[in-house]
Amino acid sequence: MSARIGVLALQGDTREHLAALGAAGAEPLTVRRRAELDSVDALVIPGGESTTMSHLLREFDLLEPLRARLADGMPAYGSCAGMILLASEILDAGAAGREATPLKAIDMTVRRNAFGRQVDSFEEDLEFGGLDSGVHAVFIRAPVVNRVGGGVRVLASLVDGRPVAARQDRILATAFHPELTEASRVHQLFVSIVDGSH
Repeated sequence: MSARIGVLALQGDTREHLAALGAAGAEPLTVRRRAELDSVDALVIPGGESTTMSHLLREFDLLEPLRARLADGMPAYGSCAGMILLASEILDAGAAGREATPLKAIDMTVRRNAFGRQVDSFEEDLEFGGLDSGVHAVFIRAPVVNRVGGGVRVLASLVDGRPVAARQDRILATAFHPELTEASRVHQLFVSIVDGSH
């Protein structure tokens, strides 16, 4: 039976993640409500705007239920803004009252918008641990990892050595958007994490 993997559908590039998960063999579902969160085996938090997503998690009464599911071991994958939210600490979290809220699912510190504004977006080919070949990564107002804890494995780094993909247990995070370029290979890796085969 296919894993039921939700995509948080409050804001961001939900459709692309749903398509990539379907291509990777999962049963993709949108998650906007508590009952939908409770019904999935795992969750993808897409790219978007991390402060807006944090605000909407609170507005939809999903913040604490999501934290509880993650603390109970639910697998999760976050790309770009999703990586920011999954982190244990966020640098430059935003203006008071509208901060990006860390879900504390992976022991790392990230910096929002580490490469500048949208006009500073870029692409780079990366070696990626856990995949048999590299990935073509698209960075759009992307975060970067400043610190990883002892249980975190860095899966990909930029040429300058800054980490841009990491895994801790059943939590996967990338600073880039594989749903835009990678024909679901990173999503296939996540599905294998969810089903316990990787």
